Amino acid sequence: MEKRQWTNIVKLTAAVLLTFPLLTGCWDRLEIEDRAMVLGISVDSADIKDANTEDQISHLRGKFPAPNKNMIRVAVQIALPGKIPLGPGESGAVGKGAEETVWVISVVGHTIDDAIMNLQQQISSRLFFGHLRIIVVSEKVAKLGLQNLNDYFRRNPEVRRTAWMAVSKGDAEPMMRAAPKLERVPTLYLLSTLDEAVKQGKFPNDFLGIFWSNSSKKGQEAFLPYIELTGSQSVELKGMAYFKNDKMLDKSEPFEIAAYMGIKGLNPAGYRAFINLDSDPAKTVTIFATHRQSKIDVKIRNGRPFFSISVYTETNLEEKLSESLAANNSELLQRIEEENKKSLIKAYQGLIKKTQNKGSDIFGFGEYVRAKEPVFWNREIQTKEKWQQMYPEVQMEIKVYSKVRRVGMKAR
Repeated sequence: MEKRQWTNIVKLTAAVLLTFPLLTGCWDRLEIEDRAMVLGISVDSADIKDANTEDQISHLRGKFPAPNKNMIRVAVQIALPGKIPLGPGESGAVGKGAEETVWVISVVGHTIDDAIMNLQQQISSRLFFGHLRIIVVSEKVAKLGLQNLNDYFRRNPEVRRTAWMAVSKGDAEPMMRAAPKLERVPTLYLLSTLDEAVKQGKFPNDFLGIFWSNSSKKGQEAFLPYIELTGSQSVELKGMAYFKNDKMLDKSEPFEIAAYMGIKGLNPAGYRAFINLDSDPAKTVTIFATHRQSKIDVKIRNGRPFFSISVYTETNLEEKLSESLAANNSELLQRIEEENKKSLIKAYQGLIKKTQNKGSDIFGFGEYVRAKEPVFWNREIQTKEKWQQMYPEVQMEIKVYSKVRRVGMKAR
């Protein structure tokens, strides 16, 4: 009897102990209203007058001196609780302006961490970066280097790797204060601009995590979208900002994005081009690329890597400027394909040469050497710095195959 009673006590005690973890599930809860949801961040260089207004929050002049480096101005876009429309029934908020749905506040700091600390000093709620969707950096800051910026956000576990980072032409803060007509929240308009560019074949997928991954590779450099805020408060994709290590070197033209995607064989294809068939301007057609494939091979010739790039493109005939051009003529289609090959080879060679002059291998040719010629890499290159020195000297052979698939409903 005593043994049975002792067994029941042990079972009851074990059951009580097992329920304790269930009672502590909300001990560290934080209500959503107690968080400051950061949706977007912009980073600009600070002026001297801005630096003189900085409060001594992270340093004391003469006792805890601040680092001797260029100061930055950071602006954050914070969602206003209860102001973000949640469905189509609240569509009246469209176009009301950034001040209706978000709060934009800017501070200066010596580093990104210092600026965020100064910002937290002005906000009662704790800053939360779990909903951060885009980081916009001015061209001036990008050319000075993003090492501090990358280090801070890579260490922050709240920052998603699927967020976007972009380089702006001019100051980046106006991007946070824009009031586009097609979106309720300015940051979401920036986000949809880049996401739709990927879906429409206007830009390769280049999330923040992909940017960090490419910049960490020994045989590849990273790139970011280069954008500009127009007078109508819309955002225009102006090209690719390509880097060497953590510093922006230059930017491409918008159509050169298509050249990059062609060399890499990225789909969908989304760019149109003019093909002039004669000296007569009327004998011009517009073609639209629909699909691409590419193959990159590397061999070692005369102690240097030699790359053979084969690109296959499918196109549609979009329009013709002269009714005399018969789109069902096989000879005409062959001429279009040949002219398209010549134009693409020039575009591919031009972009590769531009990146070689800067020593920025955004294509990842060095990674092909590492993968397919590991003995040569380990013996002759080994480091990212040596590949940056060798990249301008490598030779390329480009072959293009083009095919016109469709000519439209009206062929004659």
